[in-house]
Amino acid sequence: MLYIIRKILVVLIFILPLFSWSGCKKQVKCGCDGDVLRSWDNQLMDRSSIRYGTDGASASFIISSGYYYDTYYFCNPGEMYDEYLDLEGEDQLLLSGDLFWECTYMMNSSGNSYYTYYYKVYNIKVTELKSYLYGKK
Repeated sequence: MLYIIRKILVVLIFILPLFSWSGCKKQVKCGCDGDVLRSWDNQLMDRSSIRYGTDGASASFIISSGYYYDTYYFCNPGEMYDEYLDLEGEDQLLLSGDLFWECTYMMNSSGNSYYTYYYKVYNIKVTELKSYLYGKK
């Protein structure tokens, strides 16, 4: 009887790991053609917080909540440059688009450091920039 129980235990030791293995976890794709984290629809922001480079070649903005800072780099700064210039003189605007993880941030965040916890970096493919007329869309 003891011999049969021992054989059953040995077989279970080899078979149970096959059922408990859940496979490989899918790695999140970063960058502007990666996996969409979330979408923004009419996110209110100050126009002055968007920083454009020379001739619209690059654009970014930072959102701060007092404890952490999130940096957003435009995937398509050239496409949105004319819309940005058209909004000159506006204090606030509405921004819509899809958010992605920025690849350099993803590579450096694997260590779960203090820096990557409080300072996140995203790419954003902006689909629309429009004027915010104090509650009138």
